[in-house]
Amino acid sequence: MKILYLFIFLACAALLGYAQYLQHVENLLPCPLCVAQRLAYWMLGITALLAFLSNPRSIGRRIAGFFMVVFASIGAVIAFRQSWLIRYPESFECGISPEEAFLNSLPFADWWPGMFEANGDCADVDWEFLTLTVPDWSFVAFAGLGLLSLYVLFAKE
Repeated sequence: MKILYLFIFLACAALLGYAQYLQHVENLLPCPLCVAQRLAYWMLGITALLAFLSNPRSIGRRIAGFFMVVFASIGAVIAFRQSWLIRYPESFECGISPEEAFLNSLPFADWWPGMFEANGDCADVDWEFLTLTVPDWSFVAFAGLGLLSLYVLFAKE
């Protein structure tokens, strides 16, 4: 089980690193939904790291698995919402929204603006791979990490 925690942590770290690459090298500004997904990756990754370091048994493993499932699910919902917005931009309002104002007012945005400050438009599509956008791939990643987290939650050790 310990290797699974490490894998989930490293996957989250790699995805956050790639988000930084897209932002700082490819000049793609993160929108409020992107920043919310980053927060979900952080929470999922930190939970997995703590579980890796403590190697919990029984009830501790179930608690870690539960929180990892919750964070992966929240991230998947946010990524799905952004994917929907890209396909149906008239359905939602994004840009300078209450979400953006809230996220940019958090201490994280001041502490590490390159990671947590939202300045982009949620409906912009500046990057695609195999016809899928960044939030599409993020949804796939959250779904996969969520399945691994479900395994952690329900596995008999």
